Amino acid sequence: MPSFRLLSAVAFSCSLAALAGCSTAPPPPLERPAEFTPLGVGATYLSSDVINGRKARAAKLRGAGVRPLTPAGAADYLAWTESQLRQQTAGIGVDIIRLGNTILVRIPASLTFDANSSAVKPEFDATLKEIARTVKTRNQGFVDVLAHTDTSGSPQYNLALSQKRASAVATYLAAHGVAKARIASKGYGETAPLVVPDDTPDKQATNRRVEIRLVPFAG
Repeated sequence: MPSFRLLSAVAFSCSLAALAGCSTAPPPPLERPAEFTPLGVGATYLSSDVINGRKARAAKLRGAGVRPLTPAGAADYLAWTESQLRQQTAGIGVDIIRLGNTILVRIPASLTFDANSSAVKPEFDATLKEIARTVKTRNQGFVDVLAHTDTSGSPQYNLALSQKRASAVATYLAAHGVAKARIASKGYGETAPLVVPDDTPDKQATNRRVEIRLVPFAG
């Protein structure tokens, strides 16, 4: 499946004479596809229940010793988490979207994966690690990982790829301290596009994405 190209990496070099005093400059900002933010905020899947159903997921959290939040606690969870995530992802091509009592972290797939791959890119490791740190700090919430493709390739291939990508990000979060009892993943393949039809490279890039949906566990 084709993937849109990111900005070329900026090359850094220092003269041999000054090598000992060189410091590494921060990486350049990564680009999100055009019009990425305003699209898809009313999609049906975003207003659906958490993956596998709230009742089953809540039982897992209680079994792991996590207590539900009060209404005031849920509001504080959302406000704090949104603020932290916005600070951590500012200027790198990731969108933090507040949808009622849900926070959606929307990541262009090309930032996270190479074309046709479900291995998380090393370049995105630091950002995903920061997201994991925030998500694990306030543990009274469900974590859904959703992955999407464009319509190039067969529906069967796209569904399988999206499932692998969602699982890869879920596994990454768990490996970096987010409790497994909180996490579920789902691949949507090409069934939940942000733009229709995706008949240009830019539109296809918009539809290829990974999303982390955070929902407070409220009693």
